[in-house]
Amino acid sequence: MFALRRWWDRYATRAGIATLVIGLAWAMRQSQGAVIYEIYQVLTSPLHPGLTQAERLENAYILELQQRVIELENQNQGLRENINYADSQGKVTIAAVIGRSADNWWQQITVNKGSSDGVTEGDMATGPGGLVGRVLSVSPSTSQILLITDPTSQMGVKVSRSRALGVVRGNVDGRVVMQFFETTPDVKPGDVIVTSSYSRLFPQGVPVGRIESMDLKKSPAPEAVIQLSSPLNILEWVTIHPFEAKTDVNAPPAEIVDDKATP
Repeated sequence: MFALRRWWDRYATRAGIATLVIGLAWAMRQSQGAVIYEIYQVLTSPLHPGLTQAERLENAYILELQQRVIELENQNQGLRENINYADSQGKVTIAAVIGRSADNWWQQITVNKGSSDGVTEGDMATGPGGLVGRVLSVSPSTSQILLITDPTSQMGVKVSRSRALGVVRGNVDGRVVMQFFETTPDVKPGDVIVTSSYSRLFPQGVPVGRIESMDLKKSPAPEAVIQLSSPLNILEWVTIHPFEAKTDVNAPPAEIVDDKATP
């Protein structure tokens, strides 16, 4: 008896705390967290004077509706911008991005326009800011677009300021790499890069991006990392331009670039 009393005097506080913790854990399990929610409501009630639970739920619902309206306004604004751009470009098709795999985020996208809308393989796709890629395959109602960031994609480009020529190849990190034809090109960070007349699959002068960094000592040819002007990571709409094959490319054979677009 004396030993029991001695044990109680020594461990009573710990036993009480353990019992309380076990009891709270059991109550949370049985109520699926309702106890914590009620405690939270009691503690935060001074911050919401005069608001009942129904009023708080109504306010949350109103906030959700406001956020939905903002999102719809942003989508409509983007669509209007694309429509205005399409009107200025002649016969083009506006398409929404409806599919994109996490495994090939920087390789391909799926859009909601296909052969029944006049889209054909090889058509150019642009987005806000510049070049996106080209149509790889079509079905009656959808199209697969190969992005310019795909490692299999390449195209002839030039520096808008100095006219230095080169070829751009895709890179899976969302940027592209430009390899110059010259050993000492006249380039600097911030220079604008556009498609050149030596690109067989894209018309010249389409914006691609800006030079972010350079390695002019790179072997066998100088290189530059290009920050794309079109935000491919958040792309929602694209403009599809009919493909116009080039039959006459006036350039030395070594400078003609054969664009690749294989899956």
